[in-house]
Amino acid sequence: MDKRLLRNITALSLPAIITNITTPLLALTDTAIAGHMGGAVFIAAIAVGGTMFNMLYWLCGFLRMGSSGLTAQALGAGDMRGTHIILTRALALAALTGLLMIALRHPIAEGLLTIIDTDSATHGQAIQYFMICIWGAPATLGMFALTGWCIGMQNSRLPMWTSLLIDVLNIALSLTLVLALRLKIEGIAIGTLTAQWAGFIVCLTLSIRCYGWQWICLKELIKGIGRFFRINTDIFLRTLCLVAVTMWFTRTGAIQGALMLAVNALLMQLFTLFSFFMDGLAFAGEALCGRYLGAGDTDRLRKSTHAILSIGGVLAIIFTLLYIAGGQQLIAWLCDDHEVVVAAGEYFAWAVSIPLVAFTAFMWDGIFIGITRTRAMLASMASATAVYFACYFIAFPSMGNHGLWIAFLAYLFTRGVVLTMLGRKYL
Repeated sequence: MDKRLLRNITALSLPAIITNITTPLLALTDTAIAGHMGGAVFIAAIAVGGTMFNMLYWLCGFLRMGSSGLTAQALGAGDMRGTHIILTRALALAALTGLLMIALRHPIAEGLLTIIDTDSATHGQAIQYFMICIWGAPATLGMFALTGWCIGMQNSRLPMWTSLLIDVLNIALSLTLVLALRLKIEGIAIGTLTAQWAGFIVCLTLSIRCYGWQWICLKELIKGIGRFFRINTDIFLRTLCLVAVTMWFTRTGAIQGALMLAVNALLMQLFTLFSFFMDGLAFAGEALCGRYLGAGDTDRLRKSTHAILSIGGVLAIIFTLLYIAGGQQLIAWLCDDHEVVVAAGEYFAWAVSIPLVAFTAFMWDGIFIGITRTRAMLASMASATAVYFACYFIAFPSMGNHGLWIAFLAYLFTRGVVLTMLGRKYL
């Protein structure tokens, strides 16, 4: 493998992996702070509030993914003006979407809480948390756009440092407001809101210092907007499929009882940990493949594709071996409930299979985002979702939770197979 290419992949993927790993620490800290407020309702409210925003913002992931590939292609083509048009367009869409969320905050909150179905005490605290944090929607969505743009500009370090700043500032403010000023749930919410806006302002300021700022007229902003919205619509519909699979997986665990819900949630931590590394590597695929496509360098585009897939395969083998050797011990560390740990052992083999089954889907996703073949990504996700539900309705009635895991693995495998077939066509 080309050493220069390997250095580029490492330089782009490592900061993204660090960001992915450190981000969950914020939720853990918020939960720990809520745990010292004097009631389980505060912990529940933070968990529910976090889930509400995860569901809401997850659907807006197109702001990041839709920006990175287009930016990388413009950069590869030497069109710096084009990169600034993409950023301005993405920030404008982020601002409009964020303001719309604020305007509709009451029906959105009630709708999400209806889906989650909480008790009245948790409902009240979660609403209070949501109504404060929702004012950070434009900043959070703006960070999505900036992160995608920076990745397209071959710079994953700036989003990493901004993410770390947001985490540290959020923790410091929340601790001060809750423990010193006794503000309880609103203290955590205000800390989160302040950190979101501070992080966005810092990231935008540093981006302007690094790359300058070009004022874009309305005519330039509108030109090419059809392709921009087509790409984002494809990614949005793909995300809806992903959310449907994830929610159905969780729902199926819940209808089997608290024990099975806990077992599935515990085993999914192995998938989450693996995905942190795969997503980081996929970011490198977005940046490099988009850049070489924009430059018309098909040789480097093919080499980057092969390198990303090869490194992803090696990481999948490493994770599989690590999980076989120490996965059950990791589960025991994560949970001290003996019954849950024992029950998880029955389904452990399915979770261990995930890295080898799923890595191609992660890698091709990054490559396809870079070359902006989002319609192919939507086709693969729609096919995989259909396979998931078909396997579920066939296997779950007779095999129970084993059938659910078989359906989930079939879904991941189908995504990888379809994207591989389409990747051979395009590349």
